[in-house]
Amino acid sequence: MPNSAWKNCERALAKRLGGKRAGPTGRTGSDILHDWLAVECKERKRLPAWLKAALSQSIGAAKPEQLPIVILHELGTRHDGDLVVMRLRHFEEWFGCPPTAS
Repeated sequence: MPNSAWKNCERALAKRLGGKRAGPTGRTGSDILHDWLAVECKERKRLPAWLKAALSQSIGAAKPEQLPIVILHELGTRHDGDLVVMRLRHFEEWFGCPPTAS
């Protein structure tokens, strides 16, 4: 089977995060094996413009000591299920991704 874009995406992210691509595990685990992250990768041709605009707004408003994030809330649901979105480079700067032993 030829390498598809989503497989290449998983490989690149695994390398960047210090993990290992899990391979064809189906629905039984994360896309990337890592000591402290459970990573599910989703690649799309385009991400929603409103989402990128919200992240740009957060980045523009952030002070140097602040982590810019967007919180996505679905009307009528509990806030503990909200989603947090941030740029990967900001995640790496704040939390780091040391190589794993996996």
